[in-house]
Amino acid sequence: MPVGFLSDDQALRYGRFVGEPTSEQLARHFHLDDADQAFIGAHRGDHNRLGVAVQLGSLRLLGTFLEDPALTPASVTRFVGNQLGIDGTDELMARYCATKGRWRHGPRIRDHYGYRVLSDPGIAFRLHRFIYALCWTGTDRPSMLFDAGVIWLLESKVLLPGLSVLERDIARIRTRVAAHVHRRLVARLTPEQRTRLDTLVAVTGDGRQSPLDRLRDGPYLQSGPEISRAVDRLTEIRAFTTGLPELDRVPPSKAAALARFASAARAQAVARLPDDRRAATLVAFIRTLEASASDDVIDLFDAVSTKMFSNARINAKEARIRSLRDLDAASLRLRDVGAVLLDDSISDTEVRAAVFALVDRSALTDAVAQVSLLARPTDEIYFVELRQQTGTIRYLPKMLAGLDLAAAPAGQSLLDAVDHLRRVHRGEKRRGPVPTAFVPKAWGRQLKTEDGTFDLTGYRLCTLDRLRRAIRRRDVFPVRSLRYGDPRKGLLAGAAWEAARPTVCRTVGVAVAGDEEIAKLSARLDLAYRQTAARVPGNDAVTITSTASGADLSIEPLDRIEEPLSLTDLHTAIDARLPQLDLPELILEMHARTGFGAAFTHASEGNARAGDIATTICAVLVAEATNTGFEPLLRPEVPALRRSRLSWVKQNFMRAETLSTANALLVAAHNRISLTRAWGGGEVASADGLRFTVPVRTIHAGPNPRYFGRERGVTWYNLVSDRFSGLNAVTVPGTLRDSLHLLAVVLDQETELRPTEIMTDTAGYTDTIFGIFHLLGLQFSPRIADIAGARFWRVDGTAHYGVLDDLAANRINIKLIVEHWDDLLRLAGSLKLGVVRAAGLTRVLQTNDRPTRLARALQELGRLIKSLYMLRFIDDETYRRRILVQLNRGESRHQLARTIFHGKRGELRQRYRVGQEDQLGALGLVVNLIVLWNTIYIDAALNQLRAEGHVILDEDVARLSPLGFRHINMLGRYAFTIPEMVARGELRPLRDPGATGIDDA
Repeated sequence: MPVGFLSDDQALRYGRFVGEPTSEQLARHFHLDDADQAFIGAHRGDHNRLGVAVQLGSLRLLGTFLEDPALTPASVTRFVGNQLGIDGTDELMARYCATKGRWRHGPRIRDHYGYRVLSDPGIAFRLHRFIYALCWTGTDRPSMLFDAGVIWLLESKVLLPGLSVLERDIARIRTRVAAHVHRRLVARLTPEQRTRLDTLVAVTGDGRQSPLDRLRDGPYLQSGPEISRAVDRLTEIRAFTTGLPELDRVPPSKAAALARFASAARAQAVARLPDDRRAATLVAFIRTLEASASDDVIDLFDAVSTKMFSNARINAKEARIRSLRDLDAASLRLRDVGAVLLDDSISDTEVRAAVFALVDRSALTDAVAQVSLLARPTDEIYFVELRQQTGTIRYLPKMLAGLDLAAAPAGQSLLDAVDHLRRVHRGEKRRGPVPTAFVPKAWGRQLKTEDGTFDLTGYRLCTLDRLRRAIRRRDVFPVRSLRYGDPRKGLLAGAAWEAARPTVCRTVGVAVAGDEEIAKLSARLDLAYRQTAARVPGNDAVTITSTASGADLSIEPLDRIEEPLSLTDLHTAIDARLPQLDLPELILEMHARTGFGAAFTHASEGNARAGDIATTICAVLVAEATNTGFEPLLRPEVPALRRSRLSWVKQNFMRAETLSTANALLVAAHNRISLTRAWGGGEVASADGLRFTVPVRTIHAGPNPRYFGRERGVTWYNLVSDRFSGLNAVTVPGTLRDSLHLLAVVLDQETELRPTEIMTDTAGYTDTIFGIFHLLGLQFSPRIADIAGARFWRVDGTAHYGVLDDLAANRINIKLIVEHWDDLLRLAGSLKLGVVRAAGLTRVLQTNDRPTRLARALQELGRLIKSLYMLRFIDDETYRRRILVQLNRGESRHQLARTIFHGKRGELRQRYRVGQEDQLGALGLVVNLIVLWNTIYIDAALNQLRAEGHVILDEDVARLSPLGFRHINMLGRYAFTIPEMVARGELRPLRDPGATGIDDA
């Protein structure tokens, strides 16, 4: 890996002040107790005493001494000076910086307070061991390892070494860990197994695909026969994995990285790797592919069986409707008969005559027959219709034989039933009674025929239904699986957790002791209730009324803020000056300015390049983002734009890792523009989804008639900073139903921005998300559309909160939180360090459709945090508007993405998940390229306007947006050329606002 992996902004922050410290930082690091005062007082002169105090506080906060104390923020010198009773701190600091004696103060402070340096005996070893453990057990992202190393140095009172020293150490440790992973994976391989693995990448002389190329293509149809083919694929994969070592000797993230490499690389490239690396890569790949193929079978089974059971219910409902007319007529006749029977004026001896006088015998016989035929228990019609579809489960014997399943205690009886069916399908005789402990009451009658014998068809259907539900709950799970595995595995534990706990708590800002954290939060909640209650009478937007069911809360919608004339004029002036250009020109210009194209490396041959490859990379980005394919881009006379070159780049250079790296470069370049700071500080981001119809047959899309009609589709769920840049995105089949996708999109982003407050629409909010976000050191801020339906919670049941007293009717179980505090921290730490993914969180928090005690503890914590948030939400109109503004930025960004993605009716036509993610990743990158280009030229236009004497208001600049696109042509056949001056990194000349534009001609 490159040694200099930090961005310029991250390097700038290392061991330096960036802006003014917060009041909390001043109180924590620059407060001087009696011992500090005594040490400082031993120095002669106010300038020395002030300088020593500043150096001491800087050491505590930054981990190092300032090379130039004159760069100390004024708030720090004033805060320190007030404690020392010293005035004129600016002059005294200037005098201190001019003295040579200040160079002696650093060693003196270090010795007095017990600080050490990295070269002291044992210090480097301990730091390297700590980083090695983190890299081995959790994430190996260089920037995260760097941050963790800095925290360790601060906590261990070790002076920060030079930036390049720590970067080189981390690079060497990552290299050592990679070599260790390779050794552990191949240590137990026999020569025969190595030979078998090498056949995966062997290409036959007739040019056919290698097994590696063929096996990594998964299923995409949703049908019973496709399940059988998916099982055949799984069986073929297992022929390679038989006898191979498991992957449990290396961390899951390391095995996944090797497997991803083999999945993207050509077979020939894998074959050329050094022996141990090749063998390790193939072991990780085939074992991971086995788990993935097992998941594919489960996905198909869930989709096909769900459709079967759903069709049965629909057919039963339609059959019921068709029978109602005849049933109603027969029922009316029987009603008349019942009225005669109940008439006391008719004697018992005359009843029959009276009945037949009213309804003749044949009509009554027909009515009884009709009711007997049509009137059935509610579920009976459903089961009749379900049995009509038994032809669709021909895949069952092969599927049950091919899946290697295990079970938690709650699913063991169902697993016994699966084993029983396997024996039946093999033609073996029954051993003992048929397992039925898993059968619910509703299915009981389906296990026997009319003559009382065992009904195997009913048993199969019941087992299928319960198996589908049990796999979703993880009561039953494949032994090897990426997404449906054992819920009891995965979290940090033992020595790894003991080592990581202090760093995790320091990073996310929570206490190690649960009672300490809850006491602090309880006090905050109590104060928030009292302060909000005091302000409610004067808050015209909030109304609280008492009803029979309790307090009813309502908030007036926010009024629209009209655009002032000064802002309208500013928009007009800027739009008139923005150069007009084609989309390919814009992308090439941004490559010339940022070099983002260098982030696209060959999947297997890191140094593989070609002449003018930047043009090809930009062309492929255009093809993917516009959804037009290669046709509008092809130029046979231009080598960089020939179909073969475009296909080569798309297959070998466009993948999740390169798109993510390129995106991080663009975000960093965007952050360096001063204009972005007028829009936000980078601490806030919002998440929302953009939906795409997927008209091709695939298992990686889901239904939702509201958004996709009769088709299926996906949701592109993305994270947008308050500076308009896109930070990360995930692709979700169907529409968003699980708020944990929000957690995934936040935790997996790799840009230099680290937003600490995440805003979403109402759909993304649950008590659990509030809790886990707090444990991760993040603020969750959803826009709550139905505040009246929200529940407020309190800790103190005896407290009186005035007008809010009835509203805070629910009590938080703080005892449950404290009891599970360490497990909650362990859960957060495992997520923070990348040991478990957000998608696996459900497995930890839920069993048997019921939350675990850990989940309930997280829910209780979330209720406390949610109540704090909602009190601020109803109390502060400015805060509500701030959330709305940020969410509107995300929606505007989606409008731009829709405009770019115009080809093929805006439909996503990718069958496989990887293809979907890569194409939408390219779309997100192109949106960021437009945001960057617009920001650069809006900044240039503002500078020109100021130079011309125009008055530019800061509040108007804050409301500008870099998401405009009227000046960008996205249609037609494209040219990939840019002016020579732009290629050198210069800006295009701004347009003359008085000239006739292209659109106006």
